[in-house]
Amino acid sequence: MFLERVHTPGLAALSYVVGADGGDAVVIDPRWDVDVYLDHLRAHGARLRWVLATHRHEDFVDGSRTLAALTGARAAHGGVELTWGEPLDDGAVIELGDHLRLEALATPGHTLGHLAYVLYDTSTGDSPVGVFTGDALFVGDVGRADFYPDRAREVAGLLYESLHDKLLPLGDHCLVWPAHGAGSVCGDAMADRDFSTLGYERRHNPRLQLPDRDAFIRAKLAEDHPQPPYFRRMEEVNGAGPRPLERLPELRPVPAGDLAARLDDDADDVVLLDVREPQAFGESHVPGALAIPADMLPSFAGWLIPGDAPIVLVADDAERARDAARHLVRLGYERLDGYLQGGITAWETAGRRLGHVPPIQVAALSRGVERGDVTVLDVRSDGEWDAGHLRGATHVYLGELPARLASGPPLPDDRPLVTLCGSGRRAIIAASLLLRHGHDDVVNSFGSMAACQSAGCPMGAS
Repeated sequence: MFLERVHTPGLAALSYVVGADGGDAVVIDPRWDVDVYLDHLRAHGARLRWVLATHRHEDFVDGSRTLAALTGARAAHGGVELTWGEPLDDGAVIELGDHLRLEALATPGHTLGHLAYVLYDTSTGDSPVGVFTGDALFVGDVGRADFYPDRAREVAGLLYESLHDKLLPLGDHCLVWPAHGAGSVCGDAMADRDFSTLGYERRHNPRLQLPDRDAFIRAKLAEDHPQPPYFRRMEEVNGAGPRPLERLPELRPVPAGDLAARLDDDADDVVLLDVREPQAFGESHVPGALAIPADMLPSFAGWLIPGDAPIVLVADDAERARDAARHLVRLGYERLDGYLQGGITAWETAGRRLGHVPPIQVAALSRGVERGDVTVLDVRSDGEWDAGHLRGATHVYLGELPARLASGPPLPDDRPLVTLCGSGRRAIIAASLLLRHGHDDVVNSFGSMAACQSAGCPMGAS
């Protein structure tokens, strides 16, 4: 038997290849770009028989149909909210050779059609070896249950029953293989480990320590998870079944002159996406570009870029542009129209205008807050804000900033706007949004709250 865990950076998504060397295998919860699974199958000389989805994914494009199309495998799921592949009933058994088998286990709550898959190795015993829990149970947390607001209490109760009546009875020895790890938006408090046991979770997972069903439901109803706009698009795409993706889109180099002409012609349509590091964007950038560092695309592209928008990338080189494109494809962005050939240097040597976001040092920021001659825009999460913020700061979560700029109360423009987050990386995204919406006097706090906590900036009331 072999089991390969595939971690998708940024999304903190976990998928699995499991089977017998030289025999049959399954893939569970694949992402849309599937080359890594094919590599694992080849390395083990295994034949892919099934591709299994635990649920309709909200945060990335499901690769089940792609793998099925490329290999001839059968694609299956829980049969609710998904119109592709084969529905599996609770208790359905999938045999992998003589000794391995998977049993489908209905575990609704996170989604109504959620399935877990219990793995048995009958060559060593009748007890389950482990369970692929999808988004029902994580390491240190349980799945969110807020995708059905009109049925919130009901689905929270379903999740409780799935955990306590279906998963935990499998036995304390049973390994837990979840579909997400720490950093995912699908939970709040996941531990920084990719596996556990049911026994460990029974004893240490805070959500499993609640005294009864009512307490669990109250706790779930009190949660406040972000829901990026692209979640709705992922529901539609994954519900219908995304088209098979045989290869990533080819990125073409776009000369500086051609890009300038396009921006002049349809600047309102194309998204010029700068994926370089924050300091590089602050030093010089193409005016009107949206800054999202490449490793932050999984977290914020879905908030800030329309799903059908044509995108041209600005990166340090072609390889980094391709890495950014892979992140975007996993979120369902397909209109990738190329990257700026030669990067920002080519734009500058072509004599084009450059933008700049000046930095502000923490001492100057403190003085500005004390004197009231800067406006601090804090774009951290609600929890971060509640834990401590600068005196007089304005709080708008980064994902919600475009809506605030479009139709909310206007931000003061009679003094410099200082963007601030935890370390300055989210702040540069906010700075680029402000510039795109016509704010000229924008300054970025690269050290942000980390520097303020070290230097003793004036804090506001909690």
